[in-house]
Amino acid sequence: MVSPVSASSGTQLHGRSYGQLPRDVQNQIDELAKTDREVRAHEHAHAAAAGVYAVGGPEYRYELGPDGRRYAVSGEVPIDVSEVPGDPAATEQKMNRVRRAALAPANPSPQDRQVAAQAERIAARARQEIAEERAAARDIAFAHSGTEPCAGCAIPRYGAVARSGEQDAGGVTA
Repeated sequence: MVSPVSASSGTQLHGRSYGQLPRDVQNQIDELAKTDREVRAHEHAHAAAAGVYAVGGPEYRYELGPDGRRYAVSGEVPIDVSEVPGDPAATEQKMNRVRRAALAPANPSPQDRQVAAQAERIAARARQEIAEERAAARDIAFAHSGTEPCAGCAIPRYGAVARSGEQDAGGVTA
């Protein structure tokens, strides 16, 4: 991490010692150092919250300060926002984590909010798919509770025993 240089103690520029810097140069260095700390904290919050869904670590864009040091002035953490193929429950879980990662910093950027919204849309589609799968499973269970075999289904029917003249589990004889 870059520390601001104290105007009263002098500084070193490009490895050489200089006396006090002009106030405007020192202010510029102080501002760059502050931005550097904020950018790094912001991107670290994304990376920490994203966990395994972060595609690599934070990437920074730098500005060269008047002291010859590079200061991070912006950055990003690439995050995997792809669906988990064939697994809507895992997709929903992943997108919830991606959304939390996008909104993890104290002050999310507009880009962060866009990623969070994208993750929420994907999670909503996954929840819809889960609901449709559950409804289809209930429909199949309901269809299998009758006495007639359903077309194209290989599941033995409860009523098949009753049609053969034996008692079924409910004590009913056909």
